[in-house]
Parts: sequence; C-alpha cells; structure tokens
Amino acid sequence: MSQLLELHPKNPQVRLVRKAVEAVRGGGVIAYPTDSCYALGCAIGDKGAMERIARIRQTDKHHHFTLVCRDLSEIARYARVENWQYRLIRAVTPGPYTFLLEATREVPRRLQNPKRRTIGIRVPDHPVPLLLLGELGEPLMSSTLHLPGDPYPLTDAAEIHARLKHEVEVVLDGGNCGLEPTTVVDLAGGAPVIVRVGKGDPARLGATAA
Repeated sequence: MSQLLELHPKNPQVRLVRKAVEAVRGGGVIAYPTDSCYALGCAIGDKGAMERIARIRQTDKHHHFTLVCRDLSEIARYARVENWQYRLIRAVTPGPYTFLLEATREVPRRLQNPKRRTIGIRVPDHPVPLLLLGELGEPLMSSTLHLPGDPYPLTDAAEIHARLKHEVEVVLDGGNCGLEPTTVVDLAGGAPVIVRVGKGDPARLGATAA
C-alpha cells in the first residue's frame, strides 16, 4: 500500500524522507515536490521502475527522462560538460531549469534520447528533493508528474496519492509547489536553445527558441 507522508515544506523530517529513500532503493517509484511541480522518481539503474513511470505517464521512446542531481559536482559523471555549458548551468542553478546534455557511459542507454544520446539534467531549489538526494547519495531518474489527459501537472499531494496509490510506493507531501514545469534548455549543440519555456526565466540564459 502506498504511503502519503506529510513533510514540513522548509524543514522536511529526515525520518520520513528516509522512507522514500528505502522505497527507491527497493525498486519503488515515488512522487515528490520540486521547485517547479511534482515529479515521479526512481533509481537510475532500475529498468522496472523506469518502465512503471513510462506506463504511468504513457510516454513514448523519445521522452526525455531527467536526472535530478543534488549539486553541480554530480553532473560531470553523467553528462559531458564543456566550460561554456558549465558556466551557464552554474549561473542559474539550483533552479527550475532542465538542461539537455550529451550523456556519458554512466547513463543507461534506456534513459538517453535514442537518436541524440542526450540526457536531461537538473538541480532543484527545494528542500525536500535536496534532502532526498542527500540521503540517497545519487541522482534520481525523474519525470514531471503530468498524467495523460490532464491539462496540467498534479500539484496536490492528497490527489496524487488518491490517483496513484496503486502505482507508487511513496508520495512525499511538501505542499503545493505550482503547475509550471521547468524551462528546458538544449545545450548539446554549439549554443543554448530553449526547447520549452517554463518556470525558469529564459532571459537569464541568453538562448534562442527552438
């Protein structure tokens, strides 16, 4: 049975967050708040959990999954980052941006875009995922909690639990965190390109629209 765990939005309880960490390490899928909207998450190497997220979201093989990282130090292990890319990412993180970068061999092929071999990377500015990532000790494989047929991502933890209690192991309730997803920036080419305008301010990136 799925657990709904109510957290303090600014000072989340470690003992409750560790329940989510245990679920992830046990092959589970969790729902958790971020600085843009709620997301689904699982362990990077867990094929079964990733397939469950894809089933919940009803995504196709071209869907970009995102590695949610605790800080910039984790990014170089999973993505190839040139100096100009690093400077841009550092200027706006942590924050509501997802960056598409060339994946390294550390990233399972099933998490990469099948044609471009890219991966989405992001560092959120929210105490719940930052504590979660710190306790887990590695990035989370994530996808925005936007269910098929819904006009907007889900943002109420009680509703998320009611609709997904047979699909996820844990829902971390960090309060309402909004409906806007991240701004997605493609950095895999020679210059930044905005793929999706979201909560993050595109003006801070000096990028062109796709």
